[in-house]
Amino acid sequence: MRAHNLGLEIAGRQLLHDISLALEPAEIVTVIGPNGAGKTTLLRLLLGLSKPTSGTVERIPGLRLGYMPQRLQIDATMPMTVGRFLQLGIEGVPVEKALARVAAPHLASARLADLSGGEMQRVLLARAAARRPQLLVLDEPTQGVDVGGQSEVYQLIAQLRDELRCGVLLVSHDLHLVMAATDRVLCLNQHICCHGHPEQVSKDPVYLEMFGDKLALYTHHHNHHHDLSGEVVDEHCTHDHAHAVTPPPSSSNTSGSGNHQ
Repeated sequence: MRAHNLGLEIAGRQLLHDISLALEPAEIVTVIGPNGAGKTTLLRLLLGLSKPTSGTVERIPGLRLGYMPQRLQIDATMPMTVGRFLQLGIEGVPVEKALARVAAPHLASARLADLSGGEMQRVLLARAAARRPQLLVLDEPTQGVDVGGQSEVYQLIAQLRDELRCGVLLVSHDLHLVMAATDRVLCLNQHICCHGHPEQVSKDPVYLEMFGDKLALYTHHHNHHHDLSGEVVDEHCTHDHAHAVTPPPSSSNTSGSGNHQ
């Protein structure tokens, strides 16, 4: 998938402008940016859910897409099970196999309304991956999940990429985790301010201007496992946190690094 000079204006307000990017197979690309930067809006344009007012999106004919929304509102009185939910619109896909991909096979008979935040995110991820998509599009995939669970979700995303050989485009605000879980970063603030390898972006003056000296790189090496709610289930837990990147002095330049794809 490629985007060329995408822009969106609504009621005289410019939400996005001059967005150009290319998504490659088997690559994890993460879009970061402050609140109101247009991250979800960009995903909607790329998916064809909204029409740009300028620019174009090129998709491979017949491209299989898997989409995970930022949140799903479930009526607590609705008796739908996880298994039935996964079957809606994707008949023929074994529920057990779909849930096994996200390490949650036991949830098949659970009610959607009874799931924890971490369980729901895994179910949504299972549904997005069920049709073996060529491109997974994930909007805040760790929404409502604690830090331990977030690390597990990012590991699952990498495993799905490796198994399906699909590209992954995700939106996230979890800077300390996602910078170690992605191949390429796009820093968005109505336009692409800077982009590249996570370590490169974490040192970019525009990134530092936007996020300050927040921890940029983080790895989560451990000898334990979390349950679906993020709780540690093994004893003798050890965590190995990578060092923070020491940022150079902040720059007042907010015009962006200018290298659009």
